[in-house]
Amino acid sequence: MNKKNFFGILFLLFIALLVGLQLGARPAPTHPFFNNFDEYPIAFAHQGGNLLSPGNTIFAFERAVKMDVDILEMDAHITKDGVLVIIHDEDVDRTTNGTGLVEEMTLAEIKELDAGYWWTEDEGETYPYRGQGITIPTLDEVFKSFPGYPVNIEIKKTKNSIAQPLCEKIREYKMENKTLIASFSDERIIEFRKICPEIATSAAKNEITKFVILNYIFMGKLYSPTDVAFQVPESNSGILVVRPEFISGARNRNVQVHIWTPNTHEEIQKFIDMGIDGIMSDRPDILMKLLDR
Repeated sequence: MNKKNFFGILFLLFIALLVGLQLGARPAPTHPFFNNFDEYPIAFAHQGGNLLSPGNTIFAFERAVKMDVDILEMDAHITKDGVLVIIHDEDVDRTTNGTGLVEEMTLAEIKELDAGYWWTEDEGETYPYRGQGITIPTLDEVFKSFPGYPVNIEIKKTKNSIAQPLCEKIREYKMENKTLIASFSDERIIEFRKICPEIATSAAKNEITKFVILNYIFMGKLYSPTDVAFQVPESNSGILVVRPEFISGARNRNVQVHIWTPNTHEEIQKFIDMGIDGIMSDRPDILMKLLDR
């Protein structure tokens, strides 16, 4: 066999392999979570609106609900005594008047803290929410305060897994079709999917990276998602992620694209014009105004 024939056969085998992979690839099944929304892009209040008031608090979520946002976005941790609480960081130092890791504190200790202590909008000249009784909420408090309101909960990479108690709480409050779960940790999101397969999830870092690479080389159709959303920044490590081709490629796999976190008029309008599926913003007031809702 001469070289020309040999490489010709290799090329045909490669094409056959690609065709086989594409025929075997499947888009994500449509999840009832998205039946909650009639208008797009979906408006997420990131941490309830972290640039408007202390994020991840009932106070912030109440303000966001009054603006009629579509989804309350929040972050989940677990206390020493096994209670799910809503806070972004693994420790309480940045946002409260206390110090220490959330997982090493009891709920009683957490509830002693002022969750509005360090919030400022003028670089520390004033702290308008100190002493206002704003505390770190439990997930129970969120579900009770806003029954049936769609939520996006990010599982942080905690030392102790929160997949089982989180799944149980979602089921307890009948929020199965009202909850979208996210995590940067592939380990945590895969674990949650196994425990709570009926709940909608977004892709984790390695899953998104795989699709970004395939999409850049025009092979996005080979991706078989187990998720229903890509929740991503505009760029990562110098690589432009959110672009029209990324959005159309994701839609081809029946996966929505949600951007975080544009906060200015110009940034938000850019992604509205791009036709993105969802926008997570710390300024839900600007977002809702631009959406004319």
